[in-house]
Amino acid sequence: MYKPLADEIRPASLEDVVGQRHILGPDGMLRRIVESGQIPNMIFYGPSGTGKTTVARIIAQRTNRSLRKLNATTAGIADIKRIIDELDTFLTPGGVLLYLDEIQYFNKKQQQSLLEFIEDGRITLIASTTENPYFTVFNAILSRCTVFEFKPVEPDDVRQAVLRAAELLNRERTAPLSFEPNALTHISAACGGDVRKAINAVELLFSAARGDTITLGDARAITQRSAMRYDREGDEHFDILSALMKSLRGSDPDAALHYLARLLEAGDLVGACRRILCSASEDIGMAYPQAVPIVKACVDSALQLGLPEGRLPLAEACILLATAPKSNSGVIAIDRAMADVRAGRTGPIPRELQNVHADGTGFEREQGYKYPHSFPHHWVKQQYLPDALRNTVYYEYGDNKTEQAALRYWEEIKK
Repeated sequence: MYKPLADEIRPASLEDVVGQRHILGPDGMLRRIVESGQIPNMIFYGPSGTGKTTVARIIAQRTNRSLRKLNATTAGIADIKRIIDELDTFLTPGGVLLYLDEIQYFNKKQQQSLLEFIEDGRITLIASTTENPYFTVFNAILSRCTVFEFKPVEPDDVRQAVLRAAELLNRERTAPLSFEPNALTHISAACGGDVRKAINAVELLFSAARGDTITLGDARAITQRSAMRYDREGDEHFDILSALMKSLRGSDPDAALHYLARLLEAGDLVGACRRILCSASEDIGMAYPQAVPIVKACVDSALQLGLPEGRLPLAEACILLATAPKSNSGVIAIDRAMADVRAGRTGPIPRELQNVHADGTGFEREQGYKYPHSFPHHWVKQQYLPDALRNTVYYEYGDNKTEQAALRYWEEIKK
């Protein structure tokens, strides 16, 4: 029966796990916990292929507890009850260590069915998830668990696993294969920090090899687009969108182009357009108001063109926004105004601003509205806010050239 190479060379000890030095290094907290033998309830959070399942298996082997495994994508309440029925029997004399993969797919009832048993220690839970547990795991479970984050594995660490895989495959061949210069480096880097993906690539390259050398061209062909980590409903999607917007706000055109490229390579044209449009108003705002129509034209062009041509106007929009002066004065102003409205600080609209058709219908006085265009400089002093908010200031001019010029203009007029 075929067994994937990634399973065949799965590490049996923490020393063989590649990457995750921040938690598994000599002074790493997770390593120290495992070596103590006192295993708490834990949640392993991180992308696929970073060692979560491997470390859980190693922990299970080092305890005197019976290991039970469930995958939340296929398991249900019946599977949980089956494990609970085994508790306090000769099948589980030391209790159960439950490895629950993809816990984010369990609903609230399924997750809470474990509460009583992880509370009294009869079940030790090690759950893994590729989604942020603070969003996907219910608080009752989360409060009883320690969260450890697993990060994408660095290329130098992936290289160790790739060499181990190649060595095992070469033992089964009469004529061993070697790697062309840079082919091994490319495989290690192109997997996007996913060790399983890199090992699968090696296995396929050995199967399809011609001659005695794995070429860089073959390595590129088998790993094309494999470095992409993207799920339109997952953390990676929102992380890239967030990074794009923060790079625009931070005036870093190179970073903005990088995250734009990741979105476009994943085919997420609409997501990129929405964030770029938002940044024009949120981050550039009154410092360069012309950015809004310019960026809108770029976005419209990109949506009409589609990919790959749409990348060109979007790249221009990103460069414009990243290099433009910044102001969030508009954001602050509208948020202040909305906070007052939500808090009920409103009051009647001043008589001067009410609909002119109300005149002569029993009001105590005529409207008395002063038409600004009838006065010098098209301005006249007049109360516009309700009495309850009289003299309230929401908008404060930003310190950029455009807003300071407007401030000087109105100070001169109004004095």
